[in-house]
Amino acid sequence: MTAQDRGGDRASMRTVVAASSAGTAFEWYDFFIFGSLAQVISKTFFTGLSDTAGYVAALALFGVGFAFRPLGALVFGKIGDQAGRKGAFLATVLLMGGATFAIALLPTYQQAGIISPILLILLRCVQGFALGGEYGGAAIYVAEHSPSNQRGWSTSWVQTSAAFGLFGALLVILATRWVLGQHAAPGAFDAWGWRIPFAVSIGLLGVSVWMRLKLTESPAFARMEAEGAASKAPYAEAFGQWKNLKLVLLAFFAMMSAQGAVWYTSFFYIQTFMEKFLKVSPGTINGLMMAATAVSAVFYVVFGALSDKVGRKPVMLGGMTLALAFYFPGFHLLERAANPALAEAAASAPVSVTADPKDCALQFDPVGKAAFVSSCDIAKSALANAGISYANHAGPAGSEAVVRVGETRIVSRSAEGLPAKEAKAVKTAGETAIKAALTDAGYPAKADPARMNWWGMFGVLMVFVIAATALFGPLAACLVELFPTRVRYTALSLPYHIGTGWIGGFVPFSAFAIVAAVGNIYAGLWYPVFFTLISVLTTLFLLPETKDRALD
Repeated sequence: MTAQDRGGDRASMRTVVAASSAGTAFEWYDFFIFGSLAQVISKTFFTGLSDTAGYVAALALFGVGFAFRPLGALVFGKIGDQAGRKGAFLATVLLMGGATFAIALLPTYQQAGIISPILLILLRCVQGFALGGEYGGAAIYVAEHSPSNQRGWSTSWVQTSAAFGLFGALLVILATRWVLGQHAAPGAFDAWGWRIPFAVSIGLLGVSVWMRLKLTESPAFARMEAEGAASKAPYAEAFGQWKNLKLVLLAFFAMMSAQGAVWYTSFFYIQTFMEKFLKVSPGTINGLMMAATAVSAVFYVVFGALSDKVGRKPVMLGGMTLALAFYFPGFHLLERAANPALAEAAASAPVSVTADPKDCALQFDPVGKAAFVSSCDIAKSALANAGISYANHAGPAGSEAVVRVGETRIVSRSAEGLPAKEAKAVKTAGETAIKAALTDAGYPAKADPARMNWWGMFGVLMVFVIAATALFGPLAACLVELFPTRVRYTALSLPYHIGTGWIGGFVPFSAFAIVAAVGNIYAGLWYPVFFTLISVLTTLFLLPETKDRALD
């Protein structure tokens, strides 16, 4: 081969990586702006719910988009295995971009009532369906073009697309907030400015389509098609033959359970935790996450390249193990760094609720219909809305709930059986008394920027970034190498999107729901701990090394 030919090959590979990664980044941008605007979405489309219920509903809707990803994986996986990789992920970007732009045009709940959240749910389903076919196509396309000894490095650029997409989403949101804060009326972003980040996606869609139209079919699929060896029944082969089905199960339990839990805890639930419980301002959170996300882009490539040297398995196992060990210590350190006044108040004046267990309902109301008028419910509802951790103690049967904030004792009166107006007054009085006790004990309404340990906060984020990127960087190469070419798109996409969609997409919702139900702001971490532990054990004992496998 001449030097010119080798230069042409390198240029071609650069085009493949750039077009695949850029297109995927744009789709991640479309998806991530929704998660980053959960608080605004809850106020805009779920006006009829309480603050906590509206926030839970917004997080649930964030997860709904992910729930539809496995369906998209099956549909576009079959297209990719039968008709080719290029056409499948060209269609996904058109669907994704169109649905995201349409969100910018939706009426609010106040304008259209229940129609508003229904339309939003439908568009989220379209987004999830489209993204279900996106990742598998991009990862496979790059891997099947890549030299075998650079497969981890090449596919790691597809992994960085998530970082670029999230960074772009946070950047546009932060810039929009700043511009409107400088030149528009107060509250403009929450009123209508949130539409701008969604509308920007139409320009990104045009760039993405243009880049992908320049691509040709992957060489591995082209050879297989020329030989007439393409699968005629990808579903039956991928899931009906045990030799392939066991690989699907292995991919899910060994890699994707942890991938969903680690990545979405590190980049999404941590935002929910800082905003809802640590009372950090959205602008501060966006700035920190942008910095951490920018740095993460480098580590995806570093760990992808490292896996070409030492293997996929040890790098991924190291990442998921680090996350597993750091979940609880990391979030405790984050509290002390972001809101030391909250940590001090919790230590000096711990909060507890003593009540008859039969008087206490589950403090989780995703549809906003629960009344929460019992003595115990009024007390716990006030603490849940304030985002305060509390301990639960069983009281005598029939007794009224007692809230202790340090040495202060507040008896919560029941509003059960009272006329609506009087019940509301009793509930308001109870909530006011509890909030006053929290304020007197030093519980802050907001995190004080002057007391924040910025480097400490960033350091915690960076540990999670390293864990997430060590797991995610080599993951695409490992998944592609694990499956045979005939059913690779179908077989790879399903476990990937069940892991990231059903486990990862519901991390913010599930963790927040656990906190609301239990009363401890750290209790939600048991959700990612459970799924990460499954992958650590499965990877350690069952996952083979795939680094040197041929793709044909």
